[in-house]
Amino acid sequence: MTSHDVVARVRRLAGTRKVGHAGTLDPMATGLLLIGVEGSTRLLHHLVGLDKEYLATIRLGWGTTTDDAEGEALPAASADLVAGLGREAVLARMAELTGTIDQVPSSVSAVKVDGKRAYRRVRDGEAVDLPARTVTVSVFEAGAQRAGDGWLDLDVRVACSSGTYVRALARDLGAGLGVGGHLTALRRTRIGAFDVAEAGGLEGFDVAAARLAPAAAARRVLPAIGVDEDGVRDLRHGKRIAAPPGAGTIAAGDPIAAVGPGDVLVAVVERRGPQLKVVTGFPAEEGA
Repeated sequence: MTSHDVVARVRRLAGTRKVGHAGTLDPMATGLLLIGVEGSTRLLHHLVGLDKEYLATIRLGWGTTTDDAEGEALPAASADLVAGLGREAVLARMAELTGTIDQVPSSVSAVKVDGKRAYRRVRDGEAVDLPARTVTVSVFEAGAQRAGDGWLDLDVRVACSSGTYVRALARDLGAGLGVGGHLTALRRTRIGAFDVAEAGGLEGFDVAAARLAPAAAARRVLPAIGVDEDGVRDLRHGKRIAAPPGAGTIAAGDPIAAVGPGDVLVAVVERRGPQLKVVTGFPAEEGA
């Protein structure tokens, strides 16, 4: 299933078309997808940039045109070369791909090139040369490995900044070892403070029972402040309000969840000097 397929299913289950998601999963991938329903779709913008964690399997021995198992195979390395890969050499190359690195996204990706997705250009027969981007791979950890004739499968755990391509890590690991590599399995296990262990399976999914209140969801990812009834009224009218003392420790321009009486999300705001300015407002019926 694609992420769009999941959204379509949730629309039917929730009985509304106002459904969105906070970050696409490749069709071959499984795991966590954050869904916004009704007013909470307004929060999705603030969830897209959260760090992610994945479990994946990398096959060393050859690369593919898409850097994963769905692409066409590129020329394979010799079986002897693959068989000679030592664990220490693999770990050393993984260490080089850990930390703040410059990564070239996979050509078959959602990166836009002159307003058009890279994967669409590739499918249209165009050559795509994407520039490297700076990403952070905080964890690139090796687990179990399995070997066969001409291939070595390596289970890995990756924690990374938004915009990191695990497929590209597989490609670059294989290239650095001189044998080629591609991704054969990918499961997203965490997005920010949201863990896949909390998620429900889509079959028979109870949307009403699974929904988080907007204020609860916002607190997972943003600092929160309380506002009184006067502040609620002013923010809902788009007015600026005086920042409470606790807001002074939050950097100017950083998003803040403004929560009113009854644990109602009133707005996402940002500090502008001594005042708070609305970035995203939530009407009364949606903030609850």
